[in-house]
Amino acid sequence: MPLTPDGSVDYPLCTTPDPGGWQEVAPGVLWIRLSLPFQLDHINVWALDGGPAGWTLVDCGLGDPRSLAVWEMLLRDALGGRPVERVVVTHFHPDHIGAAAWLVERTGAGFATSLTEWLVARTLSAGTDEVTDAVVERFYRRCGLEEDALTSLLARKGAYRRGVPAVPATLTRLRAGDRLTVGNRRWTVIGGSGHTAEPVSLHRPADGDGPGLLISGDQILPRISPNISVWPSEPEADPLADYLDSLEGWSVLPADTLVLPSHGRPFHGLHRRAAELALHHAERLTEIEALCAEPRTAAAVTRALFPRPLDPQQLLFAVGEAVAHLNHLIRKGRLERIAGRPETPAVDLYRRPAPAGPA
Repeated sequence: MPLTPDGSVDYPLCTTPDPGGWQEVAPGVLWIRLSLPFQLDHINVWALDGGPAGWTLVDCGLGDPRSLAVWEMLLRDALGGRPVERVVVTHFHPDHIGAAAWLVERTGAGFATSLTEWLVARTLSAGTDEVTDAVVERFYRRCGLEEDALTSLLARKGAYRRGVPAVPATLTRLRAGDRLTVGNRRWTVIGGSGHTAEPVSLHRPADGDGPGLLISGDQILPRISPNISVWPSEPEADPLADYLDSLEGWSVLPADTLVLPSHGRPFHGLHRRAAELALHHAERLTEIEALCAEPRTAAAVTRALFPRPLDPQQLLFAVGEAVAHLNHLIRKGRLERIAGRPETPAVDLYRRPAPAGPA
């Protein structure tokens, strides 16, 4: 099949659905597109036809009233009023899990994701306390953010709960290698890490109806790089190492697998895209290492990597991504952190290690 410049599949049955619309992208698989109120303005949801047992939904959009009204229409029209057997969530981000609790309550469906993603969602949806708020503020102050930028980030307190008002209270835990039976087809759970701690992807091998399918969540996308961030709750983390390892793992799947991503269009070229993403991060690491020939704050690195104006959500992801690359370079011995001291004020600096002196 011919590829468009962005790597997506170009064939008649793969027209992009309108917001709130749907399109069969493979036998037994509906591609549903939901709107998001962000710069990344949509999410793809996948409905897998399980025959008499009902549908399996993979991801579900935000839990806001507008999205739930769209779901009422989709349950009636796209899914034909038939039962929903289960809701599978690839990871805890609001655009993926926000409507899950409502759908489970509305349809009587089961809920499935990895244990880590469920626990993180439950924790964040419960809100924060003063101790947590102080940890968040200290983390971003150590990054060297200016006061106006810091204020805009801290003002986002409670944003997760607005997108995820509730999380299902029980789950079926999914682990890498588990099998999900949907109708007469079996999907295998593919593990990974990096974008979040324990995201879930689903693979269906090729059969007489067409090529193998991979529902990839945000782990691999056709046009943009998934955000790889360090968060205040784990400031020394190296999620980039986890993500690069996950990219290598895609090599075990057939090269002609049709990838069904959470954002953008379905595409072929899984191995090529994984290699492109690995190269992107290698180039970022080289760029940051060069920037830190002189001591830099994480905020300064962020501004160099993302020079365009950023809204508070974009700034949050940009700072997290800069720190993720800085932490990875520290782990590799290519940079060192000069920890800020309370009297300096407490802002961390990053630089290349000083050359070793004569023995």
